[in-house]
Amino acid sequence: MNLLEINERIRQRPPFQMIERVTELEPGKSAVGIKCVSVNEPYFEGHMPGYPIMPGVLLIESAAQLCSLVIEQDGRDEDKIYVLLKVRDFKFVKAVIPGERLEIKVECLRASTGLYEFSAQILSDGKLRAKGEMLFTAVDKESIYAEEI
Repeated sequence: MNLLEINERIRQRPPFQMIERVTELEPGKSAVGIKCVSVNEPYFEGHMPGYPIMPGVLLIESAAQLCSLVIEQDGRDEDKIYVLLKVRDFKFVKAVIPGERLEIKVECLRASTGLYEFSAQILSDGKLRAKGEMLFTAVDKESIYAEEI
């Protein structure tokens, strides 16, 4: 799946779109995606000037975007948004720096009514950079901005 095909299925857009290519996708089960880390990305300007490091939260976001492709198989459920509910045991093994090509692997561990649990691994040159688990839930799009009384 190339960048244009990904754009048809996820809601994030540059500069916040993190998945640039999908090399494997088994809907409802797992996926492998690619993120090329460029020094031109806007967050590097302020995140450790002189020693640019990709923020850990953006590594998690990269994996989360790939998970959304596994959950929402055709990308056309206009009434729902899949949001990150919980991050568990995420470990950052080594800093990710500009010039690295990340391979992100996600696997659905459990799926039940509106809840999805994933494991994620983020590698560069075959070496682990980060890993952990994430939990997602389906939310009605209209409820996100609805005022509570």
